[in-house]
Amino acid sequence: MAEQKLPPVTAKRLPLYYRYLEKLHAVGKGRVSSAELSEALQIDSATIRRDFSYLGELGKKGYGYNVQYLLQFLREFLKQDEVANVVLIGVGNLGTALLRYNFYRSHNTKIVAGFDIDPNKIGTYVDGIPIYPLNRLKEVALLHDVDVAILTVPVNAAKTVFDEVVSAGIHGILNFTPVRLTVPPHVRVHHIDLTTELQTLIYFLKNFPPEDESSEQEPLENDANRR
Repeated sequence: MAEQKLPPVTAKRLPLYYRYLEKLHAVGKGRVSSAELSEALQIDSATIRRDFSYLGELGKKGYGYNVQYLLQFLREFLKQDEVANVVLIGVGNLGTALLRYNFYRSHNTKIVAGFDIDPNKIGTYVDGIPIYPLNRLKEVALLHDVDVAILTVPVNAAKTVFDEVVSAGIHGILNFTPVRLTVPPHVRVHHIDLTTELQTLIYFLKNFPPEDESSEQEPLENDANRR
């Protein structure tokens, strides 16, 4: 990497490049030229080449830039804090809600990609998170050093998707399906069954109702009066 200081205007443009490269990577594009980037981002191609030159030799004349390599490089260059990267598989109603939530209260957990088999969803974004086809899972997991996969898929797809997750080298699974998965020793699964949790809550409300708040407060008030 070049030793010269990165100009502030260049630093501000790097996230723009990164986000567009994510989109290119999601649709399987292998390389891109500065002219293509210029047309898409409305930034002069000479400016783009100059921005990248501050970071080193990232492309080749006549070839352009390798999308995966440049995306990986910028991801590492822009990273400020170590985070646990997560992917979500199954971009239905629940999956979309979780993508939009994206652990907004956490500074060390982030959903970096979603996966689905619906061609109308592949290549799109949900709140800035790219949606990939499932057959890109291993590639994307390696690119982003993914720790955990969230499963929000239909019941009949759970086993197949689970096998894909294990094959991709992901060691943690948060399973929102009611299917109980048999896991190898090196994989940990946490099951989140919303229906069961709701039914359990209703049962306890009916059979073990919480004590009235006022009755709980009286002893405290009496204790205070005795002091």
